[in-house]
Amino acid sequence: MRVGDQLTLKVEKPAAGGRMIARHEGAVVLVAGAIPGEVVRTRVERVQRHTAWAATTEVLDASADRLGSDIDWSCGGCVFAHVRYARQLVLKREIICDALRRIGHLEPPEAVEVIASPSDGYRMRARLHVQAGRLGFFREGSHTLCDPEQTGQLLAETVTALRELESALRSSNRLDVIEIEVAENVSGSERAIHLDLSHDADVSSLASKASVPGVTGISCGRVDNPRALVLTGTPLVRDDLSVPGPCGALAFGIVRHVRSFFQANRFLLAPLVASVNELIPSGRVIDLYAGVGLFAVAVAANGDRDVTAVEGDRSAADDLKRNAAAATGSVVACHQSVEAFLAAEREFPPATIVVDPPRTGLSKVALKGLVQWRADRLVYVSCDPATFARDARALVDEGYRLQRLRAFDLFPKTAHVETVGMFER
Repeated sequence: MRVGDQLTLKVEKPAAGGRMIARHEGAVVLVAGAIPGEVVRTRVERVQRHTAWAATTEVLDASADRLGSDIDWSCGGCVFAHVRYARQLVLKREIICDALRRIGHLEPPEAVEVIASPSDGYRMRARLHVQAGRLGFFREGSHTLCDPEQTGQLLAETVTALRELESALRSSNRLDVIEIEVAENVSGSERAIHLDLSHDADVSSLASKASVPGVTGISCGRVDNPRALVLTGTPLVRDDLSVPGPCGALAFGIVRHVRSFFQANRFLLAPLVASVNELIPSGRVIDLYAGVGLFAVAVAANGDRDVTAVEGDRSAADDLKRNAAAATGSVVACHQSVEAFLAAEREFPPATIVVDPPRTGLSKVALKGLVQWRADRLVYVSCDPATFARDARALVDEGYRLQRLRAFDLFPKTAHVETVGMFER
């Protein structure tokens, strides 16, 4: 196979990342824009050893789950947009189970349920790129922009605010903005924007363009400097959340900076927190990669759990301290890398450890430190089935057993899926 070759393929099954697996003369072909069971004509985009990457150019035998032909599956966040939603959930379940079996050599402990989400307006955190005064998401595998409105991920009010900002940036003599981060609360009543600037950006040129209708705060900062300058309003947004607890609803507040990591799906935020919360018994809890304290504050609100929350990122750690101080229940915030925290001597192990690592999963040092604590229970929140499967294998090898596994479709129309696994020693 060579780049540019036209291949007719029968699509077999989904692969992590959103492409589908087909085969040509014994070689694996990862096909974009297809659905298992279809026969498609494709164009080869890349070849590496015995694997090729190809894009669908024509559907010869379409699946009953294929949606309209006008859907642009190549736009960022739309890799599954051509697939009927019920089938999307099936594909994500298959991706999770395949990763566990193929990478972790483990069987799922139960039939994996994928909790569904509305597909439109779900996203309350997003990063957009700026090119020649235009804002947008990247198309898959490229640096070409696509219109954020067509993806349907953002609220209409968010798109309107971005259009206003885009217009203001275009009127600038210099285009110093490289990327834009948007963060808003569940209701959409608060919306903050952060402008990532080039190294030689002139901040004074942005001051006059800092007022955008529908935006409650705008900040900016150079890409090589973690400090942020507030141009107008506040870079913080707040949510007052309520999730089920053992003795009734648990109410708590979470404040976060626009630059801090936070779960992006407004519709599944509370169910995700509730799922983690119900897995944690009373006693001492360690929350690693705690972010702004979403799980820690919710767990502490039960009243019978002392939580130590660890976060290495400066922005998120500042939010964590703020939320811990206002929490109902005991939350101790610790700004430290997970590896350093786990390496320190502790007097006694916690009953439960919660981990919510980045997409790369647990580092080898973090994994080693984690198992040395010998907690009775581990609750692992993951945004990547492959690294979860890898780490699950390592935990099982150290004496843990994967007892429960649920999934949440935090990013509809994409191949991403969140899992919550419970391990017991």
